Amino acid sequence: MPNARLLIASVGFLAAGFAANTHAQDDSWRFQLTPYVWMTGLAGDVRPLANSPTISTSRSFSDVLSDLEGALFMAGSARKDRWVLFGDMTWASLSHDGTLMPGVAVEGNLRQRSLTASAGYQVLRSPTQRLDLLAGARAWRIEADVSVPALGASASHTELWVDPLLAARLRSTWTPKWSTLVHVDSGGFGIGASSTWQAVATANYQVSDAFHLSAGFRHLAIDRDKNGTRIDVSMSGPLIGATWMF
Repeated sequence: MPNARLLIASVGFLAAGFAANTHAQDDSWRFQLTPYVWMTGLAGDVRPLANSPTISTSRSFSDVLSDLEGALFMAGSARKDRWVLFGDMTWASLSHDGTLMPGVAVEGNLRQRSLTASAGYQVLRSPTQRLDLLAGARAWRIEADVSVPALGASASHTELWVDPLLAARLRSTWTPKWSTLVHVDSGGFGIGASSTWQAVATANYQVSDAFHLSAGFRHLAIDRDKNGTRIDVSMSGPLIGATWMF
């Protein structure tokens, strides 16, 4: 009996220590940083200046890549117990040369930046599924330059706006190594854009406790018509990323 009591006491001590350690982990901040590549195409209607014509475009990823001068995509999150912070940053610079008429060249440059920040709460937590609900904003800066060297003419315009957002993120664990993530958000509400929405779905493979790889698909749509300019475009394509957890 003394041995049995000692065994029960030892098990109880270990269980209490494990519970305390789990609680400590929940109470500490945990971070994720994900650089990724988004192989996006572009389709829609754009009126870059108040008095300019509306341009309809449909460009595949290979078309976009041929004009690409540089790009950077980064996402990150921070968690403490059920509270979550999420951020995403995109930057891209493109240029394109064409002809206005035979013998008259036209040069165009487009630079876009977006920054998304949101905060939320994990409303569902089970061994296989976790659901976060978030609220935040996405800020945009789009700069366009057009020049016709032969005529000595040029024009430039910058659009700045912020869209409020509501978002949900569902992570499902299927095996010890494999999981999926679905992120959806919607916003604008006429404050920045008339409307904007996004959907992302990825499959994730955990290489180690601190590192996993992801592949999936992302679609982002914007509809904004203010001050004479119009941006009604959708961007979609596959993505791949690597996540560092610390």
